[in-house]
Amino acid sequence: MQKIGVIGAGVMGCGVAQCFASHGHSVILIDVTEEKLQVAKQEISNNTRMQRFFDKNAHTPEDVVKNVVFTLDYSLLANADFIIENVPETRDAKQQAYCSAGMHASKECIYLANTSCISITEMASFIQEPSQMVGVHFMNPVYAKPAVEVITGFHSSEMTLAVVQELLQSVKKEAIVVNDYPGFVSNRISHLFMNEAAFVVQDQVAAPEAVDAIFKKCYGHKMGPLETADLIGLDTVVNSLDILYTSYQDSKFRCCPLLKKMVAAGLCGKKTGQGFYVYNK
Repeated sequence: MQKIGVIGAGVMGCGVAQCFASHGHSVILIDVTEEKLQVAKQEISNNTRMQRFFDKNAHTPEDVVKNVVFTLDYSLLANADFIIENVPETRDAKQQAYCSAGMHASKECIYLANTSCISITEMASFIQEPSQMVGVHFMNPVYAKPAVEVITGFHSSEMTLAVVQELLQSVKKEAIVVNDYPGFVSNRISHLFMNEAAFVVQDQVAAPEAVDAIFKKCYGHKMGPLETADLIGLDTVVNSLDILYTSYQDSKFRCCPLLKKMVAAGLCGKKTGQGFYVYNK
């Protein structure tokens, strides 16, 4: 069992922490306020209960939470074998997280960047040993997904990749390895779906329910693009589209004005209780 530092206790950070804690790893979950950490503890408990509906052999919420240290203190990362970063999708936030972690982490620590779109090669420049970082793009909900998109940066070593693949195997995740360009495979394609779906709603071609129904009932997708956007968080979708547009200077990634308007209004999807749909918080 390994000691895993998880930076960021949002939706993805909670999912990642739950995943590793439920397989017996020791997890240090870091965020910036006690309030966020308390919310994270409840979220991990709730998600574990949900997991037990589908897997009767899953651990109890109490067993999972006891494997997690909820803290504001980056110095606890001193003995971490791996650090998994899950902070908001902006370069400044990412750089600050790696700077704070690097002040305490050991020279042997392996970094896993759980990012939607930012280049792994660029983020590896934020740490002392760029060869010790790979991208590991977990999907939501983490416990339910059998595979992970793993991205090798320009400097990522074969040893780092092998060690990360072994770590993922320990939590029953298949590593699908791809090369590094902003957005990689999953989000370079999926964000085009979500963005164009938002344009369809903005242009009053169809209501969100109709858009998603076509993808689910005609194409056989488990979720429609707007349901997916709500689950990810519309603010994250907007940030990711902005990064893709800046990176490629391609108009196909121009963010739909409706998405930006919704985020400005605080309608960020499931995590705020309303996006394209209304949710019970």
